[in-house]
Amino acid sequence: MAQPALADPPGTAHPAIWPQYHYPPTTDAATEARIADLLRRMTLEEKVGQMVQGDINSTTPEDLRRYHLGAVLNGGNSGPGNNDKALAPEWLKLADAYWAASTDRSQGGVGIPVIWGTDAVHGHSNIIGATLFPHNIGLGATHDPALIERIGAATAEEIRATGIEWTFAPTVTVPQDYRWGRAYEGYSSDPALVSQFVGAMLRGLQGPPDGHNLIASGKVIASTKHFIGDGATTNGVDQGDAAIPETALRDIHGAPYGPAIEGGVATIMASFSSWQGVKMAGNHSLLTGVLKDRMNFGGFVVSDWNAHGQVEHCTNASCPETVLAGVDMVMAPDSWKDMVTSLIAQVRGGVIPMARIDEAVTRILRVKARLGLFDAGAPSTRPLAGQWALLGSPAHRAVAREAVRKSLVLLKNDGVLPLHGKARLLVAGDGADDIARAAGGWTISWQGTGLTRADFPGATSLWQGLKSAVEAAGGQAELAPDGHYTQRPDAAVVVFGERPYAEFQGDLKSLQLTPDLTAPWETMRRLRAQHIPVVAVMLTGRPLFVNPALNAADAFVVAWLPGSEGEGLADVLVGDAGGHPRFAMTGKLPTAWPRTARAADGVLFPFGYGLTWRDRTRDWTPLSEDPGVAPTGDARRWFANGQPASGWSLRVEAADGSGSTRVTTVPVDALGGRVHVTARDFAVQEGARRFAVDDGAATIALMPPAPLDLAREANGDVMLLLTVRVAAAPAHAALGATCNGTPCTANVPVVLPANDRWVRYGLPLKCLAAHGADVSRLGEAFRLSVEGTSDFTIGEVRLGNDAETLLPCPNP
Repeated sequence: MAQPALADPPGTAHPAIWPQYHYPPTTDAATEARIADLLRRMTLEEKVGQMVQGDINSTTPEDLRRYHLGAVLNGGNSGPGNNDKALAPEWLKLADAYWAASTDRSQGGVGIPVIWGTDAVHGHSNIIGATLFPHNIGLGATHDPALIERIGAATAEEIRATGIEWTFAPTVTVPQDYRWGRAYEGYSSDPALVSQFVGAMLRGLQGPPDGHNLIASGKVIASTKHFIGDGATTNGVDQGDAAIPETALRDIHGAPYGPAIEGGVATIMASFSSWQGVKMAGNHSLLTGVLKDRMNFGGFVVSDWNAHGQVEHCTNASCPETVLAGVDMVMAPDSWKDMVTSLIAQVRGGVIPMARIDEAVTRILRVKARLGLFDAGAPSTRPLAGQWALLGSPAHRAVAREAVRKSLVLLKNDGVLPLHGKARLLVAGDGADDIARAAGGWTISWQGTGLTRADFPGATSLWQGLKSAVEAAGGQAELAPDGHYTQRPDAAVVVFGERPYAEFQGDLKSLQLTPDLTAPWETMRRLRAQHIPVVAVMLTGRPLFVNPALNAADAFVVAWLPGSEGEGLADVLVGDAGGHPRFAMTGKLPTAWPRTARAADGVLFPFGYGLTWRDRTRDWTPLSEDPGVAPTGDARRWFANGQPASGWSLRVEAADGSGSTRVTTVPVDALGGRVHVTARDFAVQEGARRFAVDDGAATIALMPPAPLDLAREANGDVMLLLTVRVAAAPAHAALGATCNGTPCTANVPVVLPANDRWVRYGLPLKCLAAHGADVSRLGEAFRLSVEGTSDFTIGEVRLGNDAETLLPCPNP
C-alpha cells in the first residue's frame, strides 16, 4: 500500500504555480568576459567582501580597502562623520573617499568600485535641502503613473548630485492592515494600483527597462522592497509573520514584482518579515525558487538591516543560511566585519559551496557593470555630481507641489471649499506650521524626529502656503495654533494628525490617534460654535478613525504626508479673487477608510472615494463617535505629563532590594524618607516628578504591565530617551533594565551633570543588551540608579531617536 505524500512544511513555496516574467537587461559577450576574468582573479576574501554591505557610521574608507566591501549604506540616522545632518558636499566627499579606497590596487587585488545605497523613499530625503515628495500613500491617491515617473527622475538627479548610485526604493508593499507603522510606504492596498506605479517609478529612477550605463544618463539603480508579504503581517506588526495562503502571497503581494522584474529593477530587498513562520531572509523556496528561478529576476537580492540575524539558527555575526537561501548581498550595517569573517570560514569549511559564492558575486558585478561603475571614475567626476542647484531645484519643487495637489482627498464639503481668495483666513492646529510633521518619517532622521525649521531650507509649510495664496488674491491670514484669533475670520483651516514615525515606532494597536493628538478637534468645535466655517486638514500616513473631526468640520481634506511643498495644499483649497477654484480636486482614496478604530468593523469610505468640486455633502448625517475600542496612548512614551503610561508603575526602590515605594500621588516620601518626590512643571502643569535623594543609593524604575519585547527595536538602533533636569548631580549614576524570569540586569554607567535646563539624553537599547539585559523580555524597562545626595527632575521617558545628548556605551 502506497504511503500518503508528506505535506511540505509551512513557509514552503511552490514555484510552478507562480507566474514567469522576462528580465530585459542583458550583458554582451565583452562584459561577460570581463566579469568572468574578475571572478577568476578574485580571492575568496574579495568575493565575500563584495557580498557584504556596511553602514557608513560603522565603516571607514580604510575598512573598504582592507575588507573589499561591495557596498555601503547610510541608515536612517547615519551621515558623514556620524552626522545625519551633514550638508550635501560632505556626502560627495565621503563617496569619493570610499571609491578611492575600494579601487586601490596598491596592495594587490582587483579593486572593484563600491556602490552606496540610501533610503531615498520620498525624494533624496536624507539630505538637507532636497525636495521632499509626498510619501507613497499620498502618491497612490493621485492615480497618476506619469507623475510618478517624473518624481523618480527628479529623485535620481538629486541622489546623483551627492555621488550616491543606489536607492532602496520604490517600496511596492501592498498593506492590508494599516496598524503597520510602515504602511505609508505602500502606494495602496490594491495590488493592481501598486503594479501600475512600479514600472513608472523604475523608469524615472533607472531609465528604460533594458538601460545600461546608468551613470552616464543621470540615473541610479533601484531596489523594490520588501520581498515578500511585509504588508500582510498579522495585526500589522512590523517584521511579523504573514500567516496567509501561498495564493494570497502570490496574487496580492507578488503582483507588483511582475512589472518590477519586467521593468528591469536592478536589486530586490528581502523582507524582515516571515511567511508562515519562516523568515524571508532565509526562505530558499521564495528567494531562489520563485524570485530567481521562476520569475527570472536577473539582478541581485540584498537583505534588510541585520535581517539575517533573525533567521533561525543565525546571529548578526553568522548566518550561512541567508546566503544559501539566495541572498546575494548581506546588509550587515554594524556586524559586517563578523559576517565577512564567518562567511569566509563557512566557505572554507564547506558549509557554503563556492558555486553559490560565485553566483552571488556574478550577479553583483553584472549590476555594477550595468550601472557603468567600472569605467565611471570617482563620484565627484560623474555627470550631475556636485550640482547643488539640483537639490530642491525650482523644477523639482514644482513636481512635488503638483503631487501634493493631486494627492489631496476631499471626504466632506458642505460648500465652504474652495475658500474665497479674498477671505480673512485663520490657520490653526499643531501641524499647520510644522514641516517635519508634514514630511513624516524617513526624513533626514530615521523616524523623522528631532528636526527644526532650519533643517528644511527652501521648504514651505502648509501655513506659509495658505498665507501666500490668500494674500496674493487680496485676502488676509492669521496663524493661531490654538484657534484663538485676534480678528474674526471668514473661515478657519485646522491642521491636525499624526506625528512622524517609521518602523517599530509607528505600529498601532488600533486605527486611531492617541488622545494627545486630538486636541485640535475641540478647536474645530469651538470655532464652529461661533459660526465660523471650519476646514479640517489631516496629516496622516494611513486612514484612521476620525469621526469626531469629520462631524466637527464643514469640510475635511486628507493631505497624507505631503512633504516640503506646502503651497500644493493652498493651490487647491484657496480659490482666486473671484472665489473660483484654481485647481481641480481630483485625489481618490488609495485604500478604504475605516468606520471605527477596528478595521473589521467595516468601511466608512471605500477605496477610490473622493469628492470633486461638483460634489456637496450638505445633508451630512452625524457619524457615530464611538471608536469601538478604547483609545490607547503612544506606546513609545513610558512616562509623560507626570504619570507613567497606562498600566505602568513608577517606583522608588532601594539598591539592595530591601524596600520599594510605588509613586501614585505626590508629594510622597520613599525609602524611609531618604527620597522625597514632588511635582514640577514640564510641558504641562505638574508634568514632571522631582526626586530629592539624601545621601545613599536609590533607583527610579518604570515597570510595564507585561514584559516588553524590544528585540526588534534594539536591532534597529532605537534609543531609550530620558528628559531630565539635574539640580544636584549624583556621585554615580547608571541607566539600566531588568528582565522577568531569569535574572538579567543591565546597569550602564552614565554621567548626568548638574544643569539649569532640560536635557534629553539617549542610550541605545543595544547598549542595554550588550550589558546583560535580555531586551526580548524586559520587566523593569527603565531604571535610573543613583548614589550620593542628588536632586533631579524627570520630565519624560520614551523610546525614539532624537536625543540631544547621546550617552556613550562603555565596554561591558
